[in-house]
Amino acid sequence: MDFAYDARTEELREALLAFMDECVYPAEAEYARQLSEREDPWAVPAVVGELQREARDRGLWNFFLPGADGAGLSNLQYAPLAEITGRSPRLAPAALNCSAPDTGNMEVLSMFGTGKQREQWLRPLLDGRIRSSFAMTEPDVASSDATNIATRIERDGDEYVINGRKWWITGALNPNARVLIVMGKTDPEAETHRQQSMILVPRDTPGLTITRGMTVFGYDDGDHGGHADLEFSDVRVPADNLIGTEGDGFAIAQARLGPGRIHHCMRSIGIAERAVEMMCRRASERVAFGEQLARQGVIRDWIAEARVRIEQLRLLVLKAAWLMDTVGNRDAHTEIQAIKIATPSTVEWILDKAIQVHGAGGLSQDTPLAEWYASIRTLRFADGPDEVHKASLARKELRAHA
Repeated sequence: MDFAYDARTEELREALLAFMDECVYPAEAEYARQLSEREDPWAVPAVVGELQREARDRGLWNFFLPGADGAGLSNLQYAPLAEITGRSPRLAPAALNCSAPDTGNMEVLSMFGTGKQREQWLRPLLDGRIRSSFAMTEPDVASSDATNIATRIERDGDEYVINGRKWWITGALNPNARVLIVMGKTDPEAETHRQQSMILVPRDTPGLTITRGMTVFGYDDGDHGGHADLEFSDVRVPADNLIGTEGDGFAIAQARLGPGRIHHCMRSIGIAERAVEMMCRRASERVAFGEQLARQGVIRDWIAEARVRIEQLRLLVLKAAWLMDTVGNRDAHTEIQAIKIATPSTVEWILDKAIQVHGAGGLSQDTPLAEWYASIRTLRFADGPDEVHKASLARKELRAHA
């Protein structure tokens, strides 16, 4: 087994690390200042656009998309780059046009969109001129089972009419989020996994109402466009806004969520690495009861355990990425589920210890640790809760030994 990154990955890693040191980390304070001073609570601070222009000039753009539309990287090549961007999760992914939910939406349009749909929506997304949202989750059904989706998408002549409610729709409050990919039922009488379809809905379509923004442990996540509660009341869009054909929605969702799960995991390792750095620096600087924190056995144990857990997690993520490249997402399903289960709990544990080392300051806005903790905790629900993935993984393991 060769654990070295190939030449292109190393070249891009060096360029990205330089971009982080020279541009991203120095911009974090300015980003926070612009957030606090903006008039529109959902507007993206101007510094993001400045970073995007610089990233594009340096060739650090659309790393996540493997085909001709993107940088042409494999999952294995993208993994260490995504990890680096995770070290500054508010800024770096957006700066490289590699942030959710746009990445998944661009993948859907790239794989399943028509020529017209790709020209109208994919091209401006790839260029970073607009943002987007993905509307699947609903408040009135258990959306961890996507077959429960109740929003109706009904054909009426040359149009589809959409009625329903969605919530936790990431990024939808961003004024630049111009289009949503909406999942709903076109035929409730069809076979279970052929009832759902996906359709493109421009954000300014009459009948689409943003009723409120959702908070995550009290954070509004406004720097990422928030999480919206949406109402669809007789929303009409042209029939050619349908992605694929009627009944393709469930299959498209599965194709979209696989890469999304691994991208979250890659970036989360970057968060964990930066948290360990902060923990070590704090422990080396702080003295309690006449002794440096770094000399206390319990804190050394946390630091050592954090290093072991990160290394284990990274190897599992890289294996999953390699399998996605070599045997495809379907045959890499076990490993994708494994990292989806392992990553949030592992990084959550590391952040908890980093917060503890920082004392009350770790709970405050003076460090990013509390916000990162809240964000990582959401990953135990996003793209499917832990329990669903564990149940599926256990069924496969039991079948293997039946």
